[in-house]
Amino acid sequence: MDLDPVGTFEQLMLPHLAAALTLARYLLRDGADAEDAVQEAYLQALRHFGGFRGENARAWLLTIVRRICWTWVERERRYAPADPDDLEQVPGGEDDPERALLRLDLRERLARAVDALPLPFREVIVLREIQELSYAEIASVTGVPVGTVMSRLARARGRLQRALGPEGMSE
Repeated sequence: MDLDPVGTFEQLMLPHLAAALTLARYLLRDGADAEDAVQEAYLQALRHFGGFRGENARAWLLTIVRRICWTWVERERRYAPADPDDLEQVPGGEDDPERALLRLDLRERLARAVDALPLPFREVIVLREIQELSYAEIASVTGVPVGTVMSRLARARGRLQRALGPEGMSE
């Protein structure tokens, strides 16, 4: 049976394009740079697809995206503010204008708070809370022990809670 490596690559990697873009946007803080980094990540993933052993495709791809983004950050050392629209919708109650305005305010405050986190904290928050990776998957992607992932998550959540205050966390 002949296997089509490009077809297999597309089947395994393309479903994770949105996750790759989301992670890159949070790490690079710039949409155009994030798209460039993800494009580079997919090229590297395709180039090295022969080394993929069938483990978690999403974690494997996000590891490549993360490495490229960290290299990019170290090389460029420039940041743009986070876009509040990149955050998922904050759950809310009624759709009255006052509630909608309060939700928009919370989203903007949350975007600023996430943006203010140091990069190691920001990446674990994105991988856990937005990408919904397990602690073990985050450890694999970031190359740190699970205990370090748990510690960074706790510290990041604490910083977010302090930045948003009690009223921001109850929404």
